[in-house]
Amino acid sequence: MKKEKKISSQIFKLGLINSLVCVLCFLLLNYFGNFKIDFSYLLISSFASFISGFIVLYYFYYVEVNNKVKALTEKIRLRFLNNEIPQKQNQLEDEDSLELLNQRVNLLIESREKEVKHFENLDSYRKEYLGNVSHELKTPVFNIQGYVDTLINGGLSDPLVNVDYLKRAEKSIDRLIHIIDDLETITQLESGELNLDFDDFDIANLCKDIYSSLELNAAKRNIKLELDKKYDKPVNVLADKFRIRQVLVNLITNSIKYGKDNGTTLVSLNYLNDDVVIEIKDDGDGIDKAHLPRIFERFYRIDKGRSREQGGTGLGLAIVKHIIEAHEKSIIVKSYIGKGTTFTFSLKASS
Repeated sequence: MKKEKKISSQIFKLGLINSLVCVLCFLLLNYFGNFKIDFSYLLISSFASFISGFIVLYYFYYVEVNNKVKALTEKIRLRFLNNEIPQKQNQLEDEDSLELLNQRVNLLIESREKEVKHFENLDSYRKEYLGNVSHELKTPVFNIQGYVDTLINGGLSDPLVNVDYLKRAEKSIDRLIHIIDDLETITQLESGELNLDFDDFDIANLCKDIYSSLELNAAKRNIKLELDKKYDKPVNVLADKFRIRQVLVNLITNSIKYGKDNGTTLVSLNYLNDDVVIEIKDDGDGIDKAHLPRIFERFYRIDKGRSREQGGTGLGLAIVKHIIEAHEKSIIVKSYIGKGTTFTFSLKASS
């Protein structure tokens, strides 16, 4: 009702202006013309002009223009802004259809600008990603090619060379297979083709088992692998045990690779509502803030030279992120230069 009164008031003003213009025209004709107009005729003509103008304007503005504007506004919302919160039919405040159309058009322009920027970033990311894939695959391939060429050109008969180069070629082949397996895993996770096998298991016991398997790697740098508690009682979660093991192995292995000598890797488990929060913390050099938003990207390396020396495919953290998201959870990272890095994610606690 308020909206209709507002529109009627606007049209009333337009009709009144129209009638005043007509009266002014009659007065000018009466003053400058050679004929006289009766005052009563002037009033009747002005009133008729006002009524006819009001009806014509009301029909044209409210029935035709306003309805078309509303239809166009709704069409824009349904086609391009379907995530917008729907407007209530019985609104407490007046809402001008032209103003609403203006708002929707501005939202549409804003969303399109964001899409253009998003696709530009995607295109840049795609080029960078393809370049990284090419580089990661070429490195082991070229190594294998070099070892094989050496063996073919006389190295095969040299006992000091043949076995060593075959072992190096085998390592490069293993690295190549690892990259391909990781790429396949990411593709399956992103496309939803990889089905998770949910199970009820003790994640504290899983962490202890992983620590045992990585103990030798940690000992090379004298890094201690510790839990913040003894966890005598089980901490059960509902998740894919194989994939969560993959996540933990990757994060703990990274903490060993990039932690400081004589340092510590600490895993803590805590209940929060219906979840178990898992933290993997090291006291290494830390990660600069500029790198934090991109560390979960495929093949993204903070220190490319050092990362390749340490091994790995550059896909580990990307796989970690996809596995956690496949469990409908998220993972975050906090890091401070000189103080270390902490990865935190949650899993559904088993009742």
